[in-house]
Formats: sequence, C-alpha cells, structure tokens
Amino acid sequence: MAVTDEAIFKIKEMILSGEIGPGDRLPPEKELSDRLGLSRSSMREAIKALEVIRVLDVRRGDGTYVTSLEPRLLLEALSFVVDLHADGSILELFAVRRILEPAAVALAALRMDAASIADLRAQITSVSDSTSVEGLVAHDLEFHGAIVAAAGNSYLASLVDSLSSNTVRARIWRGLTQEHAVARTLAEHEAIVDALERGDAELAQALTIVHISGVEQWLRDAAAS
Repeated sequence: MAVTDEAIFKIKEMILSGEIGPGDRLPPEKELSDRLGLSRSSMREAIKALEVIRVLDVRRGDGTYVTSLEPRLLLEALSFVVDLHADGSILELFAVRRILEPAAVALAALRMDAASIADLRAQITSVSDSTSVEGLVAHDLEFHGAIVAAAGNSYLASLVDSLSSNTVRARIWRGLTQEHAVARTLAEHEAIVDALERGDAELAQALTIVHISGVEQWLRDAAAS
C-alpha cells in the first residue's frame, strides 16, 4: 500500500471507529502524523485527497474538519464524472437512471401529500415552449429532484441526481426545444404527477420508465446522427 493510501485508510478508520465524526476537528498535522506513524507529507497528501471527495474540509487558519458526510456531499464528485463522459457512456448512465429513478418514484407515490403534489403542478405550469433552456433545466432538476427526495432515501436521491448532470440536461432540453417537443415532455411530467396524486405507485413507476426511455432514445438518435 502506498504511504498516502495508508494515511487515507487510517483517517477513514478513525471516522469509522467513531474517534472522529461529522463536524469534528482533526488533531494538528504533526500530532496526527506522529499518532499514526506516518510522515507529515503523506498526511498532507491524504488530507488533500479526502478534501477533494468532500470527506474533509480544510479551513485555512482554523484547521481540518470532518464534513457532514451527507450523501449529497459525498456523491458530488459523480456529477463531475458524468459531465466528462462521451455519448456512449452517457447512454450507459441513463440506463442506470432508468433502473433507479422509477423505483424511487414508486416509493414517493406512497409518501407524497397534497402540498407536495400542488408544488409539482405549480412547477409544471411555470414553464412552457417559450421558457429558456436554462429555465427548462432548472425545472427539470427541481421536478425530478422533488419526487425522488420524497422517496425518503437520501442516498438514492443523491445518486439519481448525480446520474444526470446540468450539462447533459441542458443538451437534452436544447434539443427538445429545437424539435418543438417541450410540450410533450411537460405532458409526460404531468401524467407522472397525476399518478402520484392517486397514489398509484405502479403507474407512476411505469410512466417514469417511459419518460426516461424516451430521453434515452433521443440521446441515442442524436449520437448516431
């Protein structure tokens, strides 16, 4: 094991053992390196690596702290990776989303209240064919995010959100706008909300599969053209 990897492993063990937890401050660099029997340079590199993946938060002049370790925070790096992928990989990521999101929507159908449904309907009526691509992307993020969040599983919600980044969404909505398909897509959103309002988990799940599959097919056709 490389020395830096060993340092990362030992800090991870400190967190897993409960020695330090979310929001806690790590011991000073020299004290920590002495305690773990590692060089200060390897400790410094380990802290940098753990900061990148949002496990640690380095506050200049104050020290290094464990972050909240919330799923939303820890899965942020996945969105960055999604942005870097080519068309073929994006299709594979959409296939994963097609598996996960409908399951989350089915769970949400059993938990959403009238206020949540009204909020989703308000989101749909706030956009139209004339809405900018940026506005449509914002709607898409808020709409899908609100439904998945209602499933009550923060890891699932963060993972699904990460699988379709802002860059990919912008490309999709730009294409739908050019093809005058925005109204159809919004109608699909509305049908999903209707199923959620009735508490029909199976229908909401099926409609979500159709909705995501349609976008996936659009991406496939765009990649082939």
